[in-house]
Amino acid sequence: MAAATPRVTVVGSFAVGITLRASRFPVAGETLPGSDFDMGPGGKGSNQAIGVARLGVPSSLLVKIGEDQLGQMAAPLYAAEGVDAHLITTAERNTGVGLIVLNQAGENFIVLDMGANELLSPGDVEAAEDLIAASRVVMTVLEIPVPTAQAAMRLARKHGAISVFNPAPAQSLPDELLAEVDVITPNQSELRLLNGLAPDAEIDRVAAARALQARGARNVVLTRGAHGATLVAEDSGVHEVPGYTVDVVDTTGAGDAFNAALGAALAEGRPLLAAVEFAVAAGALACTKLGVVPALARRPEIEALAGKAS
Repeated sequence: MAAATPRVTVVGSFAVGITLRASRFPVAGETLPGSDFDMGPGGKGSNQAIGVARLGVPSSLLVKIGEDQLGQMAAPLYAAEGVDAHLITTAERNTGVGLIVLNQAGENFIVLDMGANELLSPGDVEAAEDLIAASRVVMTVLEIPVPTAQAAMRLARKHGAISVFNPAPAQSLPDELLAEVDVITPNQSELRLLNGLAPDAEIDRVAAARALQARGARNVVLTRGAHGATLVAEDSGVHEVPGYTVDVVDTTGAGDAFNAALGAALAEGRPLLAAVEFAVAAGALACTKLGVVPALARRPEIEALAGKAS
């Protein structure tokens, strides 16, 4: 049975992001001058848990970090953001770290060493079953091992929670995992990769989404950047949710903001389409500030943007 309180639990990742901006992306062997240096906490799971908390919805996070200086950033962050953090520390690997390079258009490429996140195990998830049982929505990502993400989705289903799966970074997935997923949220390149295609291949996005449904996922929410999102629902309905025109500074955290808002809205009991509409506004706002955590919007900002468009 789903929990009575609208708690969202994220089984995810923590990493420290190091960001630089250049005039363009470098080619092999090239050194470019940069600017806008920033170092701060990140990781898709961490960002999404913070995003949920900023929207006023109870938020929990299960994550594994290293016993190092970067890992020491985690506990104070979650205390400040109001996230119920369940931190597992290990001396076996470093805390996750990512190098982010932005161009002048705000586009990015990212290189990740997920470190301790790769040691988060299905056993760690099973040890947190009571937390999952007390949640209305359970979310996970692919910056942790696939069997661990699958364990999170399986326990969500067992306890009647809505299971939301952000398949990033995309990789080959077993059908057994997809069969536990109520809502999967790929972006356009991830949708292609999940269907065994090149990340820039020409596709029919609805047909590609239905291919994931044929493998078990109930609902597919395709994020489309400035174009908004497409919901391919389990009732065979297809809904296009338009995007917003904003001044783009940094697109790095847009997907995490989208997923956080989606999970929060579902936990509050909104229908899936209304939750997607809310999430599109959150994703757009995340593009307007440098850095991921600073760009995670609060509810009044999202409602104000949505109100302008209505």
